[in-house]
Amino acid sequence: MMSLTLWLAFALMTAAAIFAVLWPLGRRAAPHSGGDVAVYRDQLRELDRDRAAGLIAEPEAQAARIEISRRLLAAADAAEAARPGAATPALYRRRAAAMAALVLVPVVALALYAWLGSPQLPGEPLAGRGAAPQASQSVAALVSQVEAHIARNPDDGRGWEVLAPVYLRLGRYDDAVKARSRALALNGETAERQADLGEATVAAANGVVTAEAKAAFDRAVALDPRQLKARFYLGLAAEQDGRREDAVRLWRALLDEAPPGAPWAATVREALTRIGAADIAPAQKPDAAPAVSSAQPGPSADDMAAAATLTPQQRQEMVSGMVARLAERLKTDGADVEGWLRLMRAYVVLGDRDRAVAAAADARRALAGDADKLRRIDELAKGLGIDG
Repeated sequence: MMSLTLWLAFALMTAAAIFAVLWPLGRRAAPHSGGDVAVYRDQLRELDRDRAAGLIAEPEAQAARIEISRRLLAAADAAEAARPGAATPALYRRRAAAMAALVLVPVVALALYAWLGSPQLPGEPLAGRGAAPQASQSVAALVSQVEAHIARNPDDGRGWEVLAPVYLRLGRYDDAVKARSRALALNGETAERQADLGEATVAAANGVVTAEAKAAFDRAVALDPRQLKARFYLGLAAEQDGRREDAVRLWRALLDEAPPGAPWAATVREALTRIGAADIAPAQKPDAAPAVSSAQPGPSADDMAAAATLTPQQRQEMVSGMVARLAERLKTDGADVEGWLRLMRAYVVLGDRDRAVAAAADARRALAGDADKLRRIDELAKGLGIDG
């Protein structure tokens, strides 16, 4: 009798739970308007203004942008589903889901209980329950959601713009290049979008400023001569091309214009130190008033802060790793003369003359059938003093 009463109580509880969940599915959904979409777009614009004015730090701005973008995408999907003609099929689908759930939920619940519901099973340790990183799960879920939205709406420029920085931070550099290109094409050309495209292209090339990346940075500076990120990477391109004086000039100009406490100034000084020009970088005047500028932000605050916290040895290891990846790529793509030129310069900058000489020899073997490319290799080897 006790067992029958217990199962009856379970059945009533299951029925109540099913009714509470399925009741909203059987009702006709109220139509959505586009008002929510407009509100979230205004919030994104206001967030960009606050970030540009320095009222909010970059990490908080990035977190807020992701959350607002998620709500924007959800509102856009809801508005799409509420268009005239979509209500009746949606109602039928909800009622069909309700009927299926009415049958399946009790069956599945009983099956799971019969399989897992043993009181003799040991409890799971608390430490094991919290082992999964919730932040990573939430980012992965957000990326999947935005990717699904983009698959349905490939011309949604805002969606591509949301995805691009996330791809970059996840190390999905080729996807970041695609997302930046699509955002640029759909949302219109700006200096910041061109600089962002160049940054993603550099990341995809293992830190090498390729011809495509340099073209994007040049275009960004043409649109806005004060674009910090583009100017920084143009200095890096000059360094990689062996034009030390141009790199010094570009990076020194950045420091000349930097307001006190600029988060990216430390990285520029480190770059000047790396090429042996730290002595010409002027110190900031502590009493100087911050300059009011409409320039777009340079390399992200997260990137600059991360680089500033590295020790000299860690920075050396980071650069060595980038050079090693470039050398590995050239083993399979030996026709890339620009890559060989950068590899030779990189070894010289690192002070590894033997490897620079070996790279020149490898380049000559790989490019043996192209006289013009061989000439460029020989000219650089002579200029770097590694031709003998």
